Amino acid sequence: MYKNIFSCKNRTAIVTGGLGLIGSEIVEGLYQYGAKVYVADNNVKPLKNIKYENIKYINLDISSIESVQHIIKKVAEENDKIDILVNCAYPRTEDWGAKFEDIQFDSWKVNVDNHLGGYFLMCKEVAMHMKKKGGGSIINLASIYGVVAPDFSIYDGTEMTMPVAYASIKAGIIAMTQYIATYYGKDNVRANVISPGGIFNNQVQSFVEKYALKTPLGRMGKAEEIVGGVIYLASDASSFVTGQNILIDGGWTTW
Repeated sequence: MYKNIFSCKNRTAIVTGGLGLIGSEIVEGLYQYGAKVYVADNNVKPLKNIKYENIKYINLDISSIESVQHIIKKVAEENDKIDILVNCAYPRTEDWGAKFEDIQFDSWKVNVDNHLGGYFLMCKEVAMHMKKKGGGSIINLASIYGVVAPDFSIYDGTEMTMPVAYASIKAGIIAMTQYIATYYGKDNVRANVISPGGIFNNQVQSFVEKYALKTPLGRMGKAEEIVGGVIYLASDASSFVTGQNILIDGGWTTW
């Protein structure tokens, strides 16, 4: 009965930001568990780079309603259904990472509109399609910084910081996902969040060491460690789970 509970076989998935650090691992994981995966990103290269028959590449500007509607129509026409949406896109302006007092209001508006707004667009259009087809699973990537405040001491001595727009956007994604879960629950459309902690991406050593001291597991996360949560939420293993925020953070938020 439970042998194939995590299977995504015969399911169609869209992964926005699917060429990114975490997104590419999610694509590979969904593929290995049987899904047909559409990698939706703004940096898609010619289709000769496709490795597998069941991984397709489509261009997406997540901030454009025309682009969003185009790819959803394309995927739906090719498969008759969209079973899984994973929003992992990370649009941001060139001044991303500016200190709080240096952030321009126009920059703030663009980042919130493109990131939180882009997730809204994808969720809205896919949820309406899923409702017509009997249900589906929406998974949005947020962050521990959508739940707790940043510890700025870990950035001391580096050029890094935690942008205020990032924390605000990720908190908004969590609230929006809970709203979708209650709004579409009667239609068997589930909506959940995964909030990763810090993922290692060749950050400066001092930051990595300070970050590790903040987690019970004593280290930063790996991109591939987010995949298990996605497979759980995409599959029948989580058939009675909606409106939840799964924190994959090495225990950061327990201290």
